[in-house]
Formats: sequence, structure tokens, C-alpha cells
Amino acid sequence: MALCVSDSGRELWCRDGQAAAHLKLISIFIIFFTSIIGISLPVFLARLFQGKPAYDKAVLLIKCFAAGVILSTSLVHVLPDAFNALADCQVSSHHPWKDFPFAGLVTLIGVLMALLVDLTASSHVDASAHASDYKPIVGEMKCCGGKNIERDGDLESDHQERRAREEEMVVKIKQRLVSQVLEIGIIFHSVIIGVTMGMSQNKCTIRPLVAALAFHQIFEGMGLGGCIAQAGFSYRTTAYMCLMFSVTTPMGILLGMLVFFATGYDDHSTNALILEGLLGSLSSGILIYMALVDLISLDFFHNKLMTSQLFLKKVSFLALVLGSTFMSVLALWA
Repeated sequence: MALCVSDSGRELWCRDGQAAAHLKLISIFIIFFTSIIGISLPVFLARLFQGKPAYDKAVLLIKCFAAGVILSTSLVHVLPDAFNALADCQVSSHHPWKDFPFAGLVTLIGVLMALLVDLTASSHVDASAHASDYKPIVGEMKCCGGKNIERDGDLESDHQERRAREEEMVVKIKQRLVSQVLEIGIIFHSVIIGVTMGMSQNKCTIRPLVAALAFHQIFEGMGLGGCIAQAGFSYRTTAYMCLMFSVTTPMGILLGMLVFFATGYDDHSTNALILEGLLGSLSSGILIYMALVDLISLDFFHNKLMTSQLFLKKVSFLALVLGSTFMSVLALWA
């Protein structure tokens, strides 16, 4: 059974509701604007390079950087926090939480859920594409002169062009699905961070957390923004997805503050820790799957542009490492 040990003197000094509320109100604006900057930057750069020779390479590098950010977010930030929440003495000293590693189990469930969504959506997209296939009409008589042969050639060419357009459409739909599922996983994570911070009355932990979360939102926004940019959404959908990411954490902070003022709910209570641990584990599983399967594996092993250029593959790997490094360093503060 774990023992709960704390520095009661420092804890009482740090627990200042008025100072904490002031810091949280400031953090709402800081986090909102840094989120807007982070997610809008790759979208803006992609629009800027669109139609230029370097467009595909630029989007690919942004996406690789994004994959590193998201993978680091899930493994260095979200998953350890989930394990710590469920390993807290208030939780781990009771059944069934001390009998089984629920954080790992729920992470596995998150991975399987992401796989199920991916498989279902991919099957639906493939079925729709195959349903629209058609076979060209081939002339049965070769003695009718050159017109019939020319018509057969035109039909075959039209069929190939249509197949190419359908394949491009399928790729775009899958990219959009990846972006949407990825945003869901990130929103889970952002809500947890926001609500936890909003309910906290500890000014000592909130102050450094504001600066760390600002950088956190910039890098995470760049990760999601890179995927949104490649998916080629309409301006309206792109703006909506960017706005949803930007307001989620601030809204979580407001929600946490309202919950505390209405109920006096303790963010370190057993139920709060259990909820934080389970939701964190679930979002971690989703992010791990999306980063490894739909981002890293898809680009490094199935992207024709990367497989045909060794130098681009090396630069892409460097972008992946940089994204992982920058996000991992932030774990020193948040």
C-alpha cells in the first residue's frame, strides 16, 4: 500500500485560490493565442507553397515534424501523467486499482479503437471507390478500320485517368480521416490538461505550467496543422478545425474553474485522479496509433516521393527527430 507524504507547510503556502485564479485567467489568453499561432503556421506555409515545386516536399517535412511531436506527446507527456494519476496513493491503495495496470489496459483499448475506426473508414472508402469502377467498351471487330481502334484507345486512356483521380480521392479521404481522428485524440488530451489546471488552486504549479503549456500548444498545433494542411480541407473546415484546437484547452480551464467554484471539487481527489488517468490513457493510445501507423509508417514506407529520394528521406527523419526532441524537452516543465 502506498503512503501519502507531502510537505504540508509549502503546500499551504502555495494553495492560494485568488492568485491561482489570476494566473489561470492570464493563461487562457496566452494559451489561446499560442495555439492559434502553432496550428495556423503549417497551414499558412502549405497554402503559401501550394502550386510550387517545393510544395509536396514542404508538406511532407511538416508532417514528419508533426509525427515526432505527436509521438512524443503521447509517450512522454500523456501516458506518464496517466500512469502517475492511477498510481497516486489515493487510487493505488484501493481495489481494483492496485490489482491491475489499468493505464496500460486503457491505452491498449485506445490503440484498438483507433485501429477499428481506421479499418472501418478505409473499408468504406475502398468499397465506394470499387463501386464506381467500370470497364471500357472494347470493339469486337478489328476489321472496321482505324476508328474503332482509336475509340478503344481513348476509352482506355479515359479509364486510366479516372482510376488515377479515384486513387487520389481515396488518398485525400484517408488523409482527412487521419486528421480528424488525430484531432479527437488531441482534444481529449487538451481537455484533461485544461480541466486539471482549472481546478488547481496551487499557484506554485500553475506559474511554470503556463509557460510550458504555451510552447506545448505551439508544437502540438504544428503537428496537427501539418496533417490538416496535407489533407486539403476546404477553407471553412480548416478554420473550424484550427479554432476547435485553439479553444479546447482554454475552455477546459474555464470548465475546471467553474466546477471548482460550484462544487469545491478537489483536483487531487480519488475520482478526479481516476478520470484523469483513464482519459489520458485512452487519448495516449489513440495518439500512439495515429503517429506510428497513419503518419510515420505511411510516409516512410508508402510515400512515393520519399522512397524515390534518399536525401529527402534523411531530411524527413531529421524532422521527425527534431519534433520528438522539442516536445520531449518540454516534459522538464510540463
